[in-house]
Amino acid sequence: MDDKDTPRVGAAVRRRRRTLGLTLATVAARSGLSVPFLSQVENERARPSARSLDRVAEALETTTARLRAAADSARAVDVVRSEEGEGVRRLVRGRHQLSALEFSGEPDLGREFQHRNDELMYVVAGAVDVEAEGQVHRLESGDTLFLSGGVRHRWRATAPGTRLLVVAVAEHIDATYDSRR
Repeated sequence: MDDKDTPRVGAAVRRRRRTLGLTLATVAARSGLSVPFLSQVENERARPSARSLDRVAEALETTTARLRAAADSARAVDVVRSEEGEGVRRLVRGRHQLSALEFSGEPDLGREFQHRNDELMYVVAGAVDVEAEGQVHRLESGDTLFLSGGVRHRWRATAPGTRLLVVAVAEHIDATYDSRR
């Protein structure tokens, strides 16, 4: 595998390890790899082979695909320019820990949503009605609504020219807390 093709997964490995509350020594013991090597991987000074990455993923109770997805974009800065028209616009490209969408116009998606991770809605312009936990919340320009992961909700724009920003922890990220660990 060419050095350019080997994954840069250091930041993803570090985030996952810290999320699980593990030390480098614990991951080393679980994976059979050395602490110095794992430290080099986390600091992007070494790139793991496919086999080593499999061992790290297993030690971190995840998959290589998820580690690669979390490390998908090596870009630290990415500008998304505004576009003409109405609809849905991704504000963050690629697969990151953060998902952000802008809805413009007067969409009524006509369905209920339930995401496993937290979500924040911010009304840039116009107004929306959000139904959550059996209550309807009227949001107007500048208002925000926080939804914990697992809360069923639906929303609809109620004013012309509505722009709604929805920011959430991405679905491919396991941001839930398990008290049994």
